[in-house]
Amino acid sequence: MSITRRPAITPRPPAVDPGPAGPVYTPVRVVDIDLTRPYEFRPPAGPGPVRPAAPVLALVRLRGRPLGLVRAGRHQGGTPEELWRSLAATARRGFPLPRAGAPASATSFVQLSMSVIIATHNRPEMLRRCLDTLLRVEYPDFEVIVVDNAPADDAAERLVHDAYGDRVRYVLEPMAGLAHAHNRGLAAARGEIAAFTDDDTLVDPDWLAALAEGFAQDPGVGCVTGLIVPAELETAAQAALERYGGFAKGFAPRTWSLHHPPRDPLFPFTAGRFGSGTNMAFRTRTLRELGGFDPATGTGTPARGGDDLLAFFRVLTAGHTLAYQPGAIVWHRHRRTQNALDDQAFGYGAGLGAYLTGALARDPRMIPALLRRLPRGIRYALAQTHRKAQADSARSRRLARLELSGLLYGPFGYLRSRRRNHTGRRSG
Repeated sequence: MSITRRPAITPRPPAVDPGPAGPVYTPVRVVDIDLTRPYEFRPPAGPGPVRPAAPVLALVRLRGRPLGLVRAGRHQGGTPEELWRSLAATARRGFPLPRAGAPASATSFVQLSMSVIIATHNRPEMLRRCLDTLLRVEYPDFEVIVVDNAPADDAAERLVHDAYGDRVRYVLEPMAGLAHAHNRGLAAARGEIAAFTDDDTLVDPDWLAALAEGFAQDPGVGCVTGLIVPAELETAAQAALERYGGFAKGFAPRTWSLHHPPRDPLFPFTAGRFGSGTNMAFRTRTLRELGGFDPATGTGTPARGGDDLLAFFRVLTAGHTLAYQPGAIVWHRHRRTQNALDDQAFGYGAGLGAYLTGALARDPRMIPALLRRLPRGIRYALAQTHRKAQADSARSRRLARLELSGLLYGPFGYLRSRRRNHTGRRSG
């Protein structure tokens, strides 16, 4: 009889978060399971297997399709097999399962060539992990473009050339700002679809196939966004972001269009509901015709963000459809410290304010539509902020206040960024 040695379960020591004082945080292991593969655990975007111990957060799938997230506390499941059974039972009780025989995995490719664009700034080790997962993606026709945005050194360039050779293209963008970097990547793209993710993500093997599936629904689809789930919950700050709302937009496919507007009194100004720049793709020709991303927006500019939201808004107002595909998954490595999380929360609010300012500055015809929706929009924003501020977590209340402060700053940040770009062009 042969005995297969399995990796031992290594206890995970508590980690002290450098944020506000509070109880010691116990790290939560993030795993990936499929109900058709009993007792198999995989790490985020990894081939696996792993044998975790609780506490865990599991992305639960059925034949590849994500159903939802399930948590198991530290006292649930003694062995990994018991833990798997507990997670699967919770998922079967809580999630609607597709009917038997329904297609459940993005395995048939629509033949659309893809250009994957990753903007990076002084994070070569994160970039390496992202590229390693991206090059394992199961898709027949794609290129990878790394845009090095205002780097402090040549670390990213050396990484791309030494570790990846001709499998990855390196492009330098000296002007700081995520929109500048994305526009540089867009100009270099050769694919029919320009897909964007960040250097702090891990890419799921079916990511590009699921994006292609979204575009195949209708030739009028100009943009597809996807599901973003945490890659790790090692610190209290990372867990706080997930409690606050995280990046996920749900597990059901959706589409938005001006031709068939949803029952949303704020549509199409609620661009934050459509997705995030961490996981988005556009028909390359469509995005180029729209002028790319507004260079006065994005991380790395005084606007602090909003480049993705403004692009979504402009796709919709140009008459295209925007689709959300939960099967297009990237795993995001959240900020690990409280200071970084605070900065991120302020940036979310600032990006929203900058996006709205940019939308009206680029298309003043939308001002009457926004003014009609403004009273309800203000009530909605205040209700959301109040809901978050009433949370039982001091961190959540703090993040809500920072996000609101950022929202008030956003219009000023956008105008500052536009002036900076104008001054830079004149100097050039």
